[in-house]
This record gives sequence, structure tokens and C-alpha cells, in this order.
Amino acid sequence: MRIVSITAGAAGMFCGSCMRDNTLAAALVGLGHDALLVPTYTPITTDEPDRSDRHVFFGGVNVYLEQVSWLFRHTPRFIDAMFNGRRLLRWVGRFAGSADYSKLGGLTISMLKGTRGKQRKEVAKLVEWLRAEHPPEVILLTNALLSGVVPALKEAFGVPIFTTLQGDDIFLEELPAEDRAKCIALIRENDRHTTGYIATSAVYADHMAAYLGLDRAKIAVVLPGISMKGHGGPRPRPPERVPTIGYFARIAPEKGFHNLVDAFIRLRQAPGGPAVKLRYAGWLGPKSHQYLADQQKKLIDSGLSADAEHVFCPDLPSKVRFMQGIDVLSVPTVYHEPKGLSILEAWANGVPVVQPRHGSFPELIETTGGGLLVTPNDPAHLAETLRELLGDSARLADLGRRGHEGVTARLTARHMAENVLALLARHA
Repeated sequence: MRIVSITAGAAGMFCGSCMRDNTLAAALVGLGHDALLVPTYTPITTDEPDRSDRHVFFGGVNVYLEQVSWLFRHTPRFIDAMFNGRRLLRWVGRFAGSADYSKLGGLTISMLKGTRGKQRKEVAKLVEWLRAEHPPEVILLTNALLSGVVPALKEAFGVPIFTTLQGDDIFLEELPAEDRAKCIALIRENDRHTTGYIATSAVYADHMAAYLGLDRAKIAVVLPGISMKGHGGPRPRPPERVPTIGYFARIAPEKGFHNLVDAFIRLRQAPGGPAVKLRYAGWLGPKSHQYLADQQKKLIDSGLSADAEHVFCPDLPSKVRFMQGIDVLSVPTVYHEPKGLSILEAWANGVPVVQPRHGSFPELIETTGGGLLVTPNDPAHLAETLRELLGDSARLADLGRRGHEGVTARLTARHMAENVLALLARHA
């Protein structure tokens, strides 16, 4: 099957959606399919081999210039190409991480209008290139915010088009209410040309059906999967290592790092509190520097800064070393996480998890049995659960083993690809 996946680059950020799309493309190729991953806005950033095409469509610079000036909506292709080089887009992406999303409503609305928007020539470029270089038999979009291209792609190729739902609401919630309403209305309009949707958890499928006003019957659930290559599986903790709690995710308020810091302080300051340590890692955007500084100050003021380590993990081997150096992972998100890839990565290394009872976490933990659930946004409950678990080495090992067996049996990249292919086959 000739599959074209169109993914949205995240301006240099390690983005769970990009990483999931990249992993899926590699797995589809591994199963013998012709799967092309096409980046938009910026090149993608991933800690595994980048499977995306070298062309970047809807390059961030051109999209912005076309939004603010009529002149750039009519420039010749060679001028556009000057602003669409991967090096330039990666450089610009370094600053895009500090963008105020609330001011992007007009651009998002225009993009959702497709050929009726200010970026109409970008739609034409994508259609022309696909027709000449890689005419698809099926098209996958990384999110509903890209759905402005769906009508043109449907008209050009007449093939099934599926849109993945994996975090659209997080961006939309940053927009002013009026802009958000317009965007949702346009997504529903583009839904007429969309064959179906893929959600990364059942609870997120239910949520997005209501949030966007979509037919729930059109949303299939395909749990995320990861490549097991490079991951080490369960291993006993070295006797000299102090029990260690880990956090691996984007360091940002919505990911709940502050909840874990507060729980760690409670755990250590409680009467008879165990001498545990905290290690944390993840992408840090410009907007979150002060947020991290605030959390580190809480650790300093509590006298615990020496027992909390910030680790830099720019690639897969360093991520695996991080996971193998902790005893339990907790990413106590504030928002309802639709994927939870770091949870799967912990299990791939035999590390159990403690997660809030919302988003995809209950579904993932029920699937594997590899962790415990706590009350969301409740550092006291999180601290008590971590204390009990770290004090029970047999249970800790059992949960880690269950997590590893569960992810191996049901949540690998191959499982994800096979489930996507089964869905596509029903509409071929």
C-alpha cells in the first residue's frame, strides 16, 4: 500500500506526535509498505532515525509571510524555496518555541480554510508534488489542524484520508474563544471530506468527538506503540543506588512537573521519609525556563536540591540510560494526555509508573498492569503512593515486569502499524 503521512514539525521540540508519526512510518515500511512521511512547517525532531522526506511543505516562514502580506501570496516558486530550506527552518524553529499561541488564531483559521485561505499556493505545491512524485493510495494527517488540505487532496486523488487526533485541543485551548470557535467550525466543515479519524486512546476519542462535534463512530482507536530497539528490559537495581523517582517529559506546567516536585518534597519531609532521589529530563522550551527555575527554587528552599538531578537526554541511548537509572517513573500531567509515550518507554526498560487517573493513563495501565493510578493534581496522594511503592521492592519489580511484558505483547511499533493497516484495509 502506498501511504503518505503528513506530519507537523514542532519547531525543534521533541514532540510526541512527531515521534509517534516517525515510528509509525518506520514500522509500516518494515511491514513492506511504501510509507512516505512528509513534514510540514518545520523539519521534525526525533531521537530515532528521521524517516521524513527532505522536502518541507507549508514551511513556517512562507506560511507566516503569506499571512501578513499579499505580496508573498504571489511570489514565484524560487523565492519561496529560499525561505523553505531545512537549515533556515530549523534556525527559525529555535525562536518559534517562545511564540504566544494565543496570537496565532488568524493564521490557524487561514490554514484551516485551505484553498480559500491565504496559504492557498502552499496547498497547490503539496498536491502537485504528490501527484508527480508519490501519488498516494491513502493519506494520513497528523492532526485536525492540518485538515484545511483535506478537500484539495480528496479532489486530487480520491483516496481515503484519515486524520489522527493526538493533542489538537491543547493548541486550540490557547486561542481566544472567538478564534477557537471558528477553527472548530472549519474542522467540522473539512470533516465532510475526511474518511475517518484515529485517536490514541478511547477516552481521547470520546473527548474529541464531543469537543470538535464529530461523529464518534468515525473515530477508531489505535493505541500508541514504540520501537523496542535499544531498550534494555527489566534489570535489578544496583544495591549501591539510592531509590530514585524519574520524570521524563517536556518540562512545562501542563506536564505537571510541579506536581512531582511538590510530591517529592512531601515525601522527603514526612516523618520517617525515605532517602529517595529525583531525576528529571525532557525538552525545555524558552517559555518554560522561569517555570523550571521556580521548581528548582522550591527544591533549594526545602534543602533537597542536592538530591534532585536535571539530566540532559538528547538521543535514544541517553534516554535509555536515564530509564535504567530510575526505579519508578511519574509524569503527573495537568492536562489529559492523549498518548503517554514516555510511559511506554519506561515499561520497555522494566520501570513501573505512577500516573494520574485521567487521559490515556488508565487505559495504558489497564492494558499492561505496569503501574498505579493516583488522584490528579494531588501531590499528597502521589507522595504517599510513591512512598508505599518504593518501600515494597517485590511489588516494584512485579509492576516493572508486567509493564515490560505488556508493552512487548501489545504496544510495540509493529502492533501500532498492524492496527492502522487493519483500519485502512477496511476502507481501501
